[in-house]
Amino acid sequence: MRNFIEKHDKQIQRLLEILPGFVSWNLILFPYWGIFVMPNVVAFYVLAFIIYWFYQSFQIAVNAIVSNTRIQAAKIYDWMGDVKGFPDWKKVKHVVIIPTYKEPLHILERTLDSLAKQELPTSQIIPVLAMEEKEPAADRDAKWKSLEKRYKNVFGHFFRTVHKLEQGEVVGKASNEKYAAVWMKKNYIDANKLNIDYFTVTSCDADHKFHSKHFACLTYKFLDDPNRYKMFWQPSVMFYNNIWEIPAISRVSNTLMSINNLSQLVRKDKLINTQNYALSFKLLDSVGYWDADKIPEDWGIFFKAFYKSGGGVEVEPIYLPLFADAAQSESFWKTIKNQYQQLQRWAWGVSDDPWIIKSYFLTRNVPFWDKTMRLIQVLWSHFLWPVNWFIISVGLTIPTLLNPAFGRTALGYTIPKLSSLILTLALVFLMIMVIIDNIQKPPRPKNVSLIRKILTPFEFILMPIAGFIFTALPGLDAHTRLMLGKYIEYKVTEKV
Repeated sequence: MRNFIEKHDKQIQRLLEILPGFVSWNLILFPYWGIFVMPNVVAFYVLAFIIYWFYQSFQIAVNAIVSNTRIQAAKIYDWMGDVKGFPDWKKVKHVVIIPTYKEPLHILERTLDSLAKQELPTSQIIPVLAMEEKEPAADRDAKWKSLEKRYKNVFGHFFRTVHKLEQGEVVGKASNEKYAAVWMKKNYIDANKLNIDYFTVTSCDADHKFHSKHFACLTYKFLDDPNRYKMFWQPSVMFYNNIWEIPAISRVSNTLMSINNLSQLVRKDKLINTQNYALSFKLLDSVGYWDADKIPEDWGIFFKAFYKSGGGVEVEPIYLPLFADAAQSESFWKTIKNQYQQLQRWAWGVSDDPWIIKSYFLTRNVPFWDKTMRLIQVLWSHFLWPVNWFIISVGLTIPTLLNPAFGRTALGYTIPKLSSLILTLALVFLMIMVIIDNIQKPPRPKNVSLIRKILTPFEFILMPIAGFIFTALPGLDAHTRLMLGKYIEYKVTEKV
């Protein structure tokens, strides 16, 4: 298999790009033609999906309860007390790379303010504002001068890099972050002959707001872990910065994504870093940084480290919330478009699957069970992304209308009733998620009426519509584009 892949690399690459769309389209369309050929199989196929969805909802609710409990404890825990138990704790430095392109000044200030308010001495935090050369120089320089003046004496150091897109690179977070990290290694760590073993790197979006205990907790976990150079650290990313300002339909979507992120922290066997995460600078340097020719960067750097390190790379949860902006714009329809494009870009993570699959066969030194379970997690997450909504929401409704004769059979009558009962029972888990959401998200602003807050849980009646627009469609869009070779370009999510 290894020799075959190496000999036919281009053909294999193209086939693997077609595979996700081929699988998702066939899974979606099967009930519509299968209802005429094998209706009983279709019925049990839909029922199996419903049961699987019930299990997933149960798991998310239970895991969210566990994560919420641990977060409440971590918020009041004295992390600095534990950190100071290590004799070398002052040697640890945290490089925080903040890629930015045309973000408003107030967004960047909010992120830097959250870094300035850390319980860990800010002399150990080194923000790097990773700017893009294609941003107008006047705007870029004006923001930097304002930020440098405000924060130059707050942190140990405060740097700026300006990334110019080179041949072979693609526009996106990965190429910008790589440039900033390589610059830091050469111009700060190596130039000052500092020990890279004590440096971490945090990948941070421009709109992220850290909890005040974040870097104290990260410092403790870094020093306490003997496997620190094969580890990523992941907080609970929650899209709550502007949750009260966005339309109801996108608020539903962002709430569910936030609770899902919260629940994932418990499952270390499935946890892969996303959006905001940290790793040792030593690990990042040893694997060659992010791939500047790819748009997806979070799962990409994990699997690059995983394969190059011979497996054993894991993600350790940080049980603290990290607030991010939900996609928003100046009008309702622009906000919907903004949210859709953001999710389409996230769904484009499926473009990593071909090289992850090829690396599975080509990498010799990774334990079989370790890499197999990781591959299954990737395929399961990406391939079913656009499928779930169609099977869960539509189920047998349209197929039965296409073949009324099946609807009059005992099985055709029983399965829809049973599916409806299971989905109704799953509403209990939704109620748990709503309660946890109410605990985690910021308090109601004064300009939001109490009536609106009371009515917020009823917004979840929009779940089927939100799921179609913000889950099924962008996922299917990404799969189909990859299948047809219509590659997307990176678009920075608008900030207001």
